[in-house]
Amino acid sequence: MSTDRLIYLPLGGAGEVGMNAYVYGYGPKGRERLILVDLGVTFGDMDATPGVDLILPDISWLEARRDRLEAILITHAHEDHVGAVGLLWDKLRVPVYARNFTARIARLKMQDASQDPEQVITVEKAPEQVACGPFTVQFFPVAHSLPEASGLILDTPAGRIVHSGDFKTDPHPVVGEPHDPEMLAKIGRSGVKALICDSTNVLNHQPGRSEASLSEAITDVMRSSKGMVVATTFASNVARLKTLAVAARDAGRSVCLMGRAMLRMTQVATEAGILRDFPSTVSPEEARELPRENLLLIVTGSQGERRAASAQLARGSYMGLTMKEGDTFLFSSMTIPGNERDVGCVVNALSAAGVDVLDNAERRYHVSGHANRPDLEAMQQLIAPQIVIPMHGDHRMMREHAKLTRAAGLRTAVVPNGTVVDLAGSAPEIVDEVETGRVYLDGSRMVGATDGVIRDRIRMAIGGHIFVTLILDEENEALGAPWAEIAGLRAQGRGGELLNEVIERELEDFISRAGHKVMADDDRLNDGLRRVVRQVVMEEIGKKPEVTIVVSRLLNE
Repeated sequence: MSTDRLIYLPLGGAGEVGMNAYVYGYGPKGRERLILVDLGVTFGDMDATPGVDLILPDISWLEARRDRLEAILITHAHEDHVGAVGLLWDKLRVPVYARNFTARIARLKMQDASQDPEQVITVEKAPEQVACGPFTVQFFPVAHSLPEASGLILDTPAGRIVHSGDFKTDPHPVVGEPHDPEMLAKIGRSGVKALICDSTNVLNHQPGRSEASLSEAITDVMRSSKGMVVATTFASNVARLKTLAVAARDAGRSVCLMGRAMLRMTQVATEAGILRDFPSTVSPEEARELPRENLLLIVTGSQGERRAASAQLARGSYMGLTMKEGDTFLFSSMTIPGNERDVGCVVNALSAAGVDVLDNAERRYHVSGHANRPDLEAMQQLIAPQIVIPMHGDHRMMREHAKLTRAAGLRTAVVPNGTVVDLAGSAPEIVDEVETGRVYLDGSRMVGATDGVIRDRIRMAIGGHIFVTLILDEENEALGAPWAEIAGLRAQGRGGELLNEVIERELEDFISRAGHKVMADDDRLNDGLRRVVRQVVMEEIGKKPEVTIVVSRLLNE
């Protein structure tokens, strides 16, 4: 009997939506040969991660075992699956495999991070195979909300695994390959040990809808709107961009694409031969000269991102174009949970300017790229696996998916980030837990979640910051009074006196009473000064600030 393990370990994407990174391994315990499926990012927000541009999975566990890593396999070109490839490749240094469109995007990610784009290798869909140590890998097409999304067939000595990737059951996706139940059934008839499956929409009990179903409603908006129309959607949703552009053309409107990510996606899709017959577009400069009633702007920022085109239009203007009363703004998108407030700010600013805002509340202008509950049931029936492991979803989604699987008589387990499950047997067995977490891209540098940088930034945002400077002579006597600089706090205390002057007076009093031992001991002096500052600020304005103490000592020459 073989003692080799067939392990599955999510480092990101299981217990959350985004930041996908899934490890598979086969071999003796502790010596498994490994592959990594997807390497994505999620995005920071001002509440939890102020100032952070991107959040990446902590791949320290994998980096420590990179001598056993065979390859990185990317299922599709969404940021939460490919966004960290360039930023983290140098820690892993193995070939990256993806289909044509995804490979083109991955190469751009590598270039952006000053890594070698030739490390990204283009592969064709099944039956082409990629040998990755004990794994033989095939990419099979699935319908999703961008072109050339793929699931993976992972053949191992312990059996076949199907990694669904992100998918939906759309027979007419407008751009990209349609859902193919016959192909999936053929995979299932070959014998599948485990299906690792997208859980995102398991709580939606309605069957999924096709991208093609949106055309009529969107065309109606283009024709009935009196002024300029602005539409936003996910930049990677190339099919939606085409749906919007064709509807505008049919309504006699010129199309202007605005936003770097959107321009990049359409350019890559065109170069890859995927985006065909896209209506001609005009530049922002040309758009400014056209009658408003004959214009559609397709812009980035469907999630309310502050620097994106949508938010800038809501605040006033973008690239010389403004929205006016009587214009229409269309959200051809869903709001990702957690982004409701940012989107609401954009909506309310537009409404205040007299702009008519249309969203997807009635499910007319957007369809999801993920399979709903009935579609997941159909997928299980087609693939007919022994085991189903939910992935790509928060814990509630994965747990609900596991319930659905058990109801179908299949074996399952909820496997959140950091959990190692062995799939070699007839049922999943949780065999280990590993340390996982997040890494922040803060400006141009990586910051660990435990480094304290973001924690301190949050504390300063909540309580403000006070910087105190004190100069001592060689006898540890103060040269002049201490002075305090205040940031992020009201300038006046409760009696109307300037807060920094109250702080400085109390600090001077503390110094006058401090003994020689305190004044000569940096730690005791710093603690005492910090305690005084916090006590004063709490009494004066009821805040607990971050405090920085700088004591400079003059030495004898």
